[in-house]
Amino acid sequence: MKNKKLKIYSYLALITILLLSILSGCGSSSQSKTVTKEKTKKPILIEGAMPIEVKDFSKKLKNVKEEKSGTFVFYKGTIDNYPVVIAKTGKGMENAAAATAVAIEKYHPKAIINQGTAGGHDPKLHVSDIVLGKRTVNIGSFKTEDKGKNQGIDPKQWKPMDLMASEGSGSSSKSENIRYYEGDKGLLSAANSVKDKYTKGNVVEGTIGSGDIWDNEIDRIKWFHDKYGTTAEEMEGFAEAQMANAYNIPFLDIRVLSNNKTNGGKYNPNTAVPCQDYVYDVVEKYISDVKK
Repeated sequence: MKNKKLKIYSYLALITILLLSILSGCGSSSQSKTVTKEKTKKPILIEGAMPIEVKDFSKKLKNVKEEKSGTFVFYKGTIDNYPVVIAKTGKGMENAAAATAVAIEKYHPKAIINQGTAGGHDPKLHVSDIVLGKRTVNIGSFKTEDKGKNQGIDPKQWKPMDLMASEGSGSSSKSENIRYYEGDKGLLSAANSVKDKYTKGNVVEGTIGSGDIWDNEIDRIKWFHDKYGTTAEEMEGFAEAQMANAYNIPFLDIRVLSNNKTNGGKYNPNTAVPCQDYVYDVVEKYISDVKK
């Protein structure tokens, strides 16, 4: 009789152990799936050309890890438990395009925000005002007039050259169109919804021009403002927008005016700091929208 009872208790104990193992395995599997899901979230990519445009933002991230690829530096971390990558791209269109392509292939971002300083083209705007890039445009790609020796040069007659118009030589009329990349509506919505938090100036939508040039000629600036509709100029945004468009990733350019030659606004690089604070608010809002 005792032997029978012992056998029954042994069977019951074995069944209990098996059930606990199964339940434990299910819990571990569920937990593992949750962790995997967290790790596979596509990050938001924030870009800035210079150290002054990324260092303050990188300090706001949690669990920061620095990675490098060539001359490009990436800071991986989180905001509100959501993955964020900050890229220090270096100045200029070539650096911006290359860094963005590397970041896309490496991190597969859900969205891209380019941010930093810019020069003003609109006399109504002042130093510390922020421009949300409803559009970005290349102001550094031109085809000159056909002139012979000693016939001079006339930059105002130069025609825009759209390098994405065709795979040909660029001689077609289509290549003379001005190409604009539109800012993503979701990112624009998030940016507009938190603009009241920015207290250093106004936040407006506009057209941001990009090119490997720093314009100080007021008549030249006015020409871009009138012909291209530019609100501000910088050296990276269009190249990054082009890469984002190639990979079908939402993109927005956000720029703070560090100077404005059209109304005497003197250069102040320190405007980069409050711009990063504002962009942080934009990212928080976008993350909350994504989580809904």
